[in-house]
Amino acid sequence: MIQKVDFRYSDDITVVSRAQYEAHVRLYEGYVNSINKIDEELYTTEAGRSEANTTFGKFRDLKRGETYALDGVILHELYFQNIGGEQNDPDPLTAQRISRDYGCVSDWKEDFIATAKASRGWAILAYEQRTGRLRNVSLDSHDLGNIAYYAPILVLDMYEHAYFLQYADNKVEYINRFMNNINWQIVGERLNF
Repeated sequence: MIQKVDFRYSDDITVVSRAQYEAHVRLYEGYVNSINKIDEELYTTEAGRSEANTTFGKFRDLKRGETYALDGVILHELYFQNIGGEQNDPDPLTAQRISRDYGCVSDWKEDFIATAKASRGWAILAYEQRTGRLRNVSLDSHDLGNIAYYAPILVLDMYEHAYFLQYADNKVEYINRFMNNINWQIVGERLNF
């Protein structure tokens, strides 16, 4: 059973208001509940395995729901962990790693902001292990657009539920405020594993 992380709003979080944050955490809790229900169905019953096929069926639906719900849990946890920073720039080692693949941190920021604007679900700075480079990745859904064999380093939720209560349709303001509220210590720890 997956346990939810007890995320709490703090004064360090400036990208979203307390009300926006708390609504977002409730949505995250729904993903935790969903993956636990799916896991219970998958691992305590026959779950339709005997009739599994690629077109339609209970087992296929559970397996598709499994990746969607589990990615929803993981991506939200990474997002909540990497907001609330007071430091506007990455530490020197993180800046060096970003600059290696993007030329400089400001070029990476420009690309990340464009990625966020183009994303319907998530904008992620990821370490893509096949080529050994950092990439800004756009996911239209929790489980649509993921690159196999990659590690999320910085995660920005671009679903409307992440910002609409506070920013309405002004997602650019949300993105800009996020860029000024990154917890670079967490990002550095993820990157410099």
